[in-house]
Amino acid sequence: MDHGFEAEVMKICSNKDSFVLKVWNKNSKPDIGFQYRLLKVLFERGLSAPKPLGWGINPNGDKVLLTTFDGTPVLKVNEKKMTEIATILSRIHHMHVKEIGKIQLPRYDFVDYFFPGVRENPDIFHALNALVQTTQIKQEHVIHGDFHLQNILEKDGGYTVIDWKNGQLGDPRYDFAWSLTLKKIYVSERLANVFRSAYLLDHAIQLRDLELFEALACLRWILLNRIGGVPKGHVTRDRVKVILSKNPFLNEPEFTI
Repeated sequence: MDHGFEAEVMKICSNKDSFVLKVWNKNSKPDIGFQYRLLKVLFERGLSAPKPLGWGINPNGDKVLLTTFDGTPVLKVNEKKMTEIATILSRIHHMHVKEIGKIQLPRYDFVDYFFPGVRENPDIFHALNALVQTTQIKQEHVIHGDFHLQNILEKDGGYTVIDWKNGQLGDPRYDFAWSLTLKKIYVSERLANVFRSAYLLDHAIQLRDLELFEALACLRWILLNRIGGVPKGHVTRDRVKVILSKNPFLNEPEFTI
């Protein structure tokens, strides 16, 4: 299986079933116990999460998490798939905090968490500060934190959302805007708009707020691009420039992509 930036992922097969073992043997040291408990609650409530089977520490001292095998990442999309994926995100955002029981979801500082090292990039930091001061970040709902196609598995017509390490109390408007922006960059604007329309049917967001949170998401992509944390293809840069040029809160010439 593909390995992530932070962990090694292995598929384990028996005569009847298949499982996924995730081993954090790199620099990242997440709270695996928390991830296990969160996945358990999400799975029990039917929120398209993998079923957690166990967690612990291997003989090398690495943290490990065992879950069910739920397919492979979504590689090809169409309007139907985009609508279904939007519905999944909508269901996550509709989940009331009380439904997760005694699990204490973290509430991070928005800028520090989603914009690591931003103070070393004055152009982004200045624009980010202006946007954050313009709106109120409402960290009151369960969010995934990185809802993109590589974190959505498909198998037998169903979907499973993986990689919940960024699960937290956050603002669904940002969670949605980040996902939408990634689809505009890596899929297509047409299918991203299908995703947008399907989600907004269930979650009304004022146009001004949507444009503002899309601006925040775009700034985050530019920041991660500078530190080497995003994939890039031959049209990626042009698509980001289009997003910048269309957003009333951003000025494309101000930023080096």
